[in-house]
Amino acid sequence: MKTKVLLYNPKAVFFDMPLALLAIGSALDQKKFEVIIVDGRIEKDPFKILSEHIDDALCLGITVLTGSPIKDAMDITNKTKLKRSDLPIIWGGWHTSLFPEETLRDEANIDITVQGQGEQTFIELVDAFHDQQPLIGIKGICYRNDKNEIIKNPPRPIIPMDEFANVNYGLIDVEPYFEKKGNRQLDYISSTGCYFRCSFCADPFVYNRKWTAISPEVMVNKLKELHKTYKFTDLNLQDETYFTYRDRVIEISELIIDRSLNFSWAATMRADQGSRMSEDDFKTCVRSGLRRLLIGVESGSQEMMDWLKKDIKLEQVYRCAQLCSDLNIAAIFPFIVGFPDESQKSIDETVKVSRELNSMHHNFTTPIFYFKPYPGTEITKDVITNGYQLPQTTKEWSDFDYIGSSGPWVSKEKYEFFEKYKFYLKLAYSKQKPIFKPIQYMAKKRCNKLNFEFPIEMKIANILLKNQELS
Repeated sequence: MKTKVLLYNPKAVFFDMPLALLAIGSALDQKKFEVIIVDGRIEKDPFKILSEHIDDALCLGITVLTGSPIKDAMDITNKTKLKRSDLPIIWGGWHTSLFPEETLRDEANIDITVQGQGEQTFIELVDAFHDQQPLIGIKGICYRNDKNEIIKNPPRPIIPMDEFANVNYGLIDVEPYFEKKGNRQLDYISSTGCYFRCSFCADPFVYNRKWTAISPEVMVNKLKELHKTYKFTDLNLQDETYFTYRDRVIEISELIIDRSLNFSWAATMRADQGSRMSEDDFKTCVRSGLRRLLIGVESGSQEMMDWLKKDIKLEQVYRCAQLCSDLNIAAIFPFIVGFPDESQKSIDETVKVSRELNSMHHNFTTPIFYFKPYPGTEITKDVITNGYQLPQTTKEWSDFDYIGSSGPWVSKEKYEFFEKYKFYLKLAYSKQKPIFKPIQYMAKKRCNKLNFEFPIEMKIANILLKNQELS
């Protein structure tokens, strides 16, 4: 009889497939362990399902993002410990990579935290539980010893992804995810980590500017198998920087074309990576199914971009945008405003560039977010030095909202301006039905003049269309 290993994905408002849990679950010896993945976003009563297996389980692993998903993760953790106090509970994911020891200090019911890439670490943990062996030699974890002291083991170097490329999507039912998304979109990760040094991002801290990827032949063989099994129509590549190496991307695209795999795909791209590709390279990607790119801009000010250590030029952004427009590739260009001591000139330039990019194609969007200090980043270290106080406990971090609110460097007037600007910008340049053309015309005039007084259209839309709150 196989030993059960329970894995849990906390509640959140997005419906990407639980790729982290699929990765660590697939890495285990399937002959020895029965992996059971429960997703709080899909199941109406996830703890009821977990309860059916807790008595027979070897351990419970939970992947945790910093922010509101912590609440559900703690609820499941505490309920599990009440039902079976001796069951080891492991937290992994972004939050424990950033707060490995603090999480254990704050929450007595969490036994182990995992840092960074988790596949090999989880293999060793599960084997240690199964064979009743000590945890002292397992890299990439924090845990409590017999004296209740918190021990942090050495970090685990990043491992080539080809060693763990055979992810078993059969560990979940993919159909509810297709239903929640509204289309047959499969989520997939082909690379881990990032080489770059952006000062607002935690990647350099978590992965130490390392990167590894599945090789093209292995990846496309897997995609062919998954496409045959699940009949997906769109592939959502969740890589931090999919276009890290041009040759790899083109080889993957050519293999997709050669094997007649009929699906569209979307991915992330840095503007400097895209600017090094030729128009023919872009066309090859389009022939293989490329439909959308996400290209982070962050600021319309080159001075601010340099301060953020983004290491791209605005000219590269515009070149990528022009190629996407010419080849009818949808594009998302995210921006961030409200950095500490950001000048009005920088903000004005972000408004200008976001409007110009948005107007280039009806399938271009320029979402604008407000800076909030993410732990582990260079900017956050600076603002703490200058007196800003981050949440001090795991519970406080569960109330920390990254997307929907602004930091203390955004005044009420600035916040209200950008909320109106974002609404009218989206209305002005997106594809609209003929009946809405007069309103779209007015939205364009508002954006051009930056005049958002008496925003009656926005008030009507807020009444008719209730926005979903983001975690």
